[in-house]
Amino acid sequence: MFMRNVKSRGYFEQMKGRGVRIINNDDLQSVTSDAKTKDHYVIVDAVGVCERDKTDSKPMDRKKAVSFEKLLQAVSLGNTDPNVISSVAARIARINKNISEEDAKKVIELTDGKSLGGLVSDLVNSLNPDNQVEKAKQDNPDRGQPTEEQVKRAEKDLIKDAVKPLYKPDLRNLLLEIKKKNEQIIDNVSPDELIEAGFSAEALEKAKGMVESFKQFIEDNKDEITALQILYSRPYKSPLKFENIKELADTINKPPHHWTEDNLWVAYAALEKSKVRGASGARIMTDLVSLVRFALEQENELVPFPEKVDANFKAWLAQQGKGFDGEKMHWLEMIKDHIAGNLSIETDDFEYAPFSQEGGIGKVYQLFGEELNIILDDLNERLVA
Repeated sequence: MFMRNVKSRGYFEQMKGRGVRIINNDDLQSVTSDAKTKDHYVIVDAVGVCERDKTDSKPMDRKKAVSFEKLLQAVSLGNTDPNVISSVAARIARINKNISEEDAKKVIELTDGKSLGGLVSDLVNSLNPDNQVEKAKQDNPDRGQPTEEQVKRAEKDLIKDAVKPLYKPDLRNLLLEIKKKNEQIIDNVSPDELIEAGFSAEALEKAKGMVESFKQFIEDNKDEITALQILYSRPYKSPLKFENIKELADTINKPPHHWTEDNLWVAYAALEKSKVRGASGARIMTDLVSLVRFALEQENELVPFPEKVDANFKAWLAQQGKGFDGEKMHWLEMIKDHIAGNLSIETDDFEYAPFSQEGGIGKVYQLFGEELNIILDDLNERLVA
């Protein structure tokens, strides 16, 4: 039963093909008691689908041999070829599937409020023949049905409006950067073959180069990046915040470095295995604190930041001169874990998980009373030290 129009010939044939699916006699008779066997099927066409012409569906990416960078360049130079615009929309839609929240915000800033999804939607809508005809009618209200030339002019106007954000070099560069960052090439044609098993001098040299580059990066940017300014100074002039580490992580993850906490940790483990702990575990962003401190030789061992926080927490408990009951200890453990992942904790944080699930700000005040703010200040300073 067709209840809406289908313009694609392939899709139309696929839907009709469902009618030829076989069914055994017993199952058929359980729903149609007077039937003996399935020997035909009936199409109920409520909207005239069978009477309309169908077209072969075209893929959105019609310029697969052309790089994304060249497609963007063509658009920036005024190219309004529908095949180019459709391919750009397809590539951007692909990028939008894996875009991070931070990159999505940057896109919105550069497009004056439009998301990547909105940009794709504008591009696709500009290629819609119905929209082009409607635009031509609006541009020529007194001339009846628009001519082919008027529709062509409307098509170009719609496309030009849709691609306006892509005229900005900063947006094009950001899209290329996001694509490069998220791109993963998978070779499913050439089978892997083990040639030799043993120590790789080449891998060691690569790790050495990464470590040396990271140290040089810290030296070159110690006055430019807030996190490095704080970590470079001893004693620390101001508390380190999660925003500072996030800025550092975003910077090192960009070209030409593409460094992450994981690959830096693996590089150090390859060079100084006896001094590195947690080489096989997953890293978190605050592990950058440990990496920078180790690179600056402020610490003799490279220890995951949560482990460092846990050790400081145990030392803090030992110095309190008093014990904490089970419920208080449970909350202190949650506070410790929050600091390990976020570098600090504020009273506002108790309004969110996991604290909110345990009673939130009201519960923690009930447990610790007036001592709460003193304890938080102490833990913020001692656990991250």
